[in-house]
Amino acid sequence: MDKLLNYFKLLSDETRLRVMVLLFHRELCVCQICGITGISQPNISKHLARLRDIGLVKDKRKEQYTFYSLNIEYRLLEKILQEIVDNIEEYPILKLDIEKSKVAAKYIELTNMMK
Repeated sequence: MDKLLNYFKLLSDETRLRVMVLLFHRELCVCQICGITGISQPNISKHLARLRDIGLVKDKRKEQYTFYSLNIEYRLLEKILQEIVDNIEEYPILKLDIEKSKVAAKYIELTNMMK
């Protein structure tokens, strides 16, 4: 029961919820999350650390960057995030974040193709 309560406490914060929804779509580094959300790097890093500490996100180093992705072990959490994404029209700020992440992903893809 404590784990479930911790999940809901973590998701009750707007910044952490925004990060979780973004990571539900793809792995991102801190600088990408900051660019998408407009939230400062120290603030995003603090929230990612809390999510990592409880086991909701995992990190992976690639060159000088650390990329974060979801680590969903509980179906309930996955269902909650899926429900949010399925009804994204009801959450304008989350919808805008996802749209920005798609633009960022296309930019990265084009940049990688030019190398």
